[in-house]
Amino acid sequence: MSVKSTQAGLRERKKAKTMANIQLHALQLFRQYGYKATTVEQIAEAAEISYSTFFRYFSTKEDVLLIDNYDPLLVASFESQPAHLTPLMALRNAMLSGAKEMTPQELSTMRERNELVMSVPELRAAMINNMVSMMDLIIELTCKRTGREQEDLAVRAFAGAVIGVNISVMQYYAEHPEADFLALLEEALNKLEAGLPL
Repeated sequence: MSVKSTQAGLRERKKAKTMANIQLHALQLFRQYGYKATTVEQIAEAAEISYSTFFRYFSTKEDVLLIDNYDPLLVASFESQPAHLTPLMALRNAMLSGAKEMTPQELSTMRERNELVMSVPELRAAMINNMVSMMDLIIELTCKRTGREQEDLAVRAFAGAVIGVNISVMQYYAEHPEADFLALLEEALNKLEAGLPL
């Protein structure tokens, strides 16, 4: 690994940690005052950043709950998976690797974010839009790995299935805070790989 890619990886991790810190303070305020009553100014003050710095990480208050900075880490992990693995195996390994690196605090914050998103109708609708962007990313990664075209229905169905698994795991984790997120994600992805037998 080059020094340049190592530095880029460190920058991405630092950015992810700053975003997680902002989200943590935002969630505390949402608990105290409610989502709608909490302002960006309050979030910035609680996170000890400037109002303008907030917008370097999030475009809107809504994005505090919907966006994280783990996509570049997922991409890097996916692209480093051995070539003989199927796209699903490579994606599963990359996703599980990312989840394993999350601290208990980050997992707790993610669960609380999911819980709030699922309970506020406008956030839930926005989350679906966010998942469509994630699906596009999976399509792009899969096409790059397999040499297939982005219009290929099989690739799109594959990406949609992975996103569906993610949504189901996120919802379950929001409703069952005692659950082990990593175990849930691994079990759900294994079921998908097995053809989802019922």
